[in-house]
Amino acid sequence: MEHTLSEQRPERDSPSHIGHVRPVTGPRVLALPGGHQTAALRVATLCIDKYSINCLNSAMPEPEAFRAQQLARLGKALSAPARVRILELLAQTPRTVERIASDSGQSIANASQHLRVLREARLVEATRNGIHIIYQLASPVVANLLVCLGKIGEQQLAELAAARAALAQRTADVECIDRRTLLRRLRDGSAILIDVRPAEEYAAGHIAGALSLPLAQLEARLAEVPARREVVAYCRGPYCMLAVEAVRFLRRRGRKAKRLEDGVIEWRNAGLRVVPGKERA
Repeated sequence: MEHTLSEQRPERDSPSHIGHVRPVTGPRVLALPGGHQTAALRVATLCIDKYSINCLNSAMPEPEAFRAQQLARLGKALSAPARVRILELLAQTPRTVERIASDSGQSIANASQHLRVLREARLVEATRNGIHIIYQLASPVVANLLVCLGKIGEQQLAELAAARAALAQRTADVECIDRRTLLRRLRDGSAILIDVRPAEEYAAGHIAGALSLPLAQLEARLAEVPARREVVAYCRGPYCMLAVEAVRFLRRRGRKAKRLEDGVIEWRNAGLRVVPGKERA
């Protein structure tokens, strides 16, 4: 008995097509009636896989050249100060484009263009939350990249090293505390750690054991800070002034206070614990 043959593409959601890559051009699938259909699709999809792989291999440059090309994509994405600033903001908490534009001092249109470049470089991803699009870092390693980039900049760029030194001079009245000393004092109960960033940033991720006391609320909630314990404040990192202002305010009120220069991304990059959670009173 003869069967009539007809040409068709496999449906995208058909079980035999799942997991296979369909090229734009290449072998077509022959649809056979009855039990011959499944066998035909298996043979055809195997041909499609081989065809796709051959096309990819023929277009692929040498591995070293290809790696350099792809890494250059990251360099291009990081080549604009506005995009680096966006990554720094997203390292604290996910944001809408409107919030990114407001916090980075640029128009929504410009912020959208920069986000497009960052998404193309796979540094940022977007998810829908109702009517809003929320942008966030594509991976925690992107935050680690920012930390490493900052270290390289301070070591290799005289201008940035000078800026860090000038900042240290401006904040010389604010005593800093190192990680090891802070951890020891937190364990023995002689110090309390406060996060003075906005509450939404605390909720996205904070140093384990820290209390949320945003700088704007610090005066109204001062009674929540134990009077007989040393207070250590931290914010977004070494160039952020929120913790500096918090320490100055606490000292004016007679409290013993110090600053931790680390933000959450520096703390996590050092292998220390960062946890999510809502604002704690």
